[in-house]
Amino acid sequence: MTGDRRELEHSVQDELKLVEGSHFAEEMLEPIANWQFDPTDVQRYEVGLHSLLDAVETRDAGPPRDPFAL
Repeated sequence: MTGDRRELEHSVQDELKLVEGSHFAEEMLEPIANWQFDPTDVQRYEVGLHSLLDAVETRDAGPPRDPFAL
């Protein structure tokens, strides 16, 4: 199971590199008719990828620490 999570983590990191390397901010300067995609969709996708990566990393870290435990 750990291998699957590692594979997922690497896949998400690879996808994040692609998204972060895109130039969606430059696309916004173009007329809307020239857009190949909506730049705000790219931003939402990136946020989703970061959330997924955080979830995978959190799960790998083990159960959350009880803040009320001494």
